[in-house]
Amino acid sequence: MRDARVPEGGLYEGVRTLRPYPEDWQERGYELIEVVPQTRVIGAEIRGADLTRPLSPALREELNRALLEWKVIFFRGANLAPEQQAAFARHWGELETNPLLARGSSDEIVRFEKAADSAGTRPTYENVWHTDVTFRERPAMGAVLQLREVPPIGGHTMWADMAAAYDNLSPRVKERIDGATAMHDFIPGFARFTSAERLAELQDEFPPVEHPVVRTHPETGRKMLFVNTSFTTHIVGMDRAESDRLLAELVRQAHVPEYQVRFAWQPGDIAFWDNRATQHYALFDYMGHRRVAERVAVVGDRPF
Repeated sequence: MRDARVPEGGLYEGVRTLRPYPEDWQERGYELIEVVPQTRVIGAEIRGADLTRPLSPALREELNRALLEWKVIFFRGANLAPEQQAAFARHWGELETNPLLARGSSDEIVRFEKAADSAGTRPTYENVWHTDVTFRERPAMGAVLQLREVPPIGGHTMWADMAAAYDNLSPRVKERIDGATAMHDFIPGFARFTSAERLAELQDEFPPVEHPVVRTHPETGRKMLFVNTSFTTHIVGMDRAESDRLLAELVRQAHVPEYQVRFAWQPGDIAFWDNRATQHYALFDYMGHRRVAERVAVVGDRPF
């Protein structure tokens, strides 16, 4: 028989552990909303919530619980004005500003606009798995994205559950990354669509930061992978070749379909994701059509 050994660093093949919340999580029913899961571990559509009005404490609690359990929650046909979208996000904290991205109607609103002639449009974050702004000392807690204009086909967004990704690592890999930290830098992620002069101007505002390779969720206590292709440059204390090999293996975990949900947008839909627990991927498969989205992000905590 020839050697049947599978090379190290590949994706695990076989049965995977798929659980949406920690083993000791107290499951409770919902009284004010209907929560419709979209996969086994990530993504749920929320029905019965009026986002145009201020949230009552009870409704905010149920929405937050749904977010913690499903990591990204969807609201069909919300059709919020930009100020309503920002007001909804503020129920979770202070809003971020991001000088690296195009501004919407206020400093807190980021606007992603692709013209029908997409070849002449400034690229942004399509076609790459990433977690938002991990180059900050306090990466975003979450983000609220609304599609204003949707192409006739394509333009979907995907999210991956990084707790499931961690759960299914081999014991050998978990041991290697236990207590490890990695450096995150905005420059690799923005270099492909930002001038060198602009990157240089922002270097002092956004110096490289060090975060744990495995972060602990501050509300659920669950462990999750916290490295991504766009911003994680190397693992501290490893030589570059070893770091590159290990990071390649870790970031590939977001590619496993069982950890993912895919959302087909309609105009006025909203997605609210837990940026602490997920990566996401915007598909740029709609060339020749227009797509417009607006996002607000909530300031997060320092990962631990």
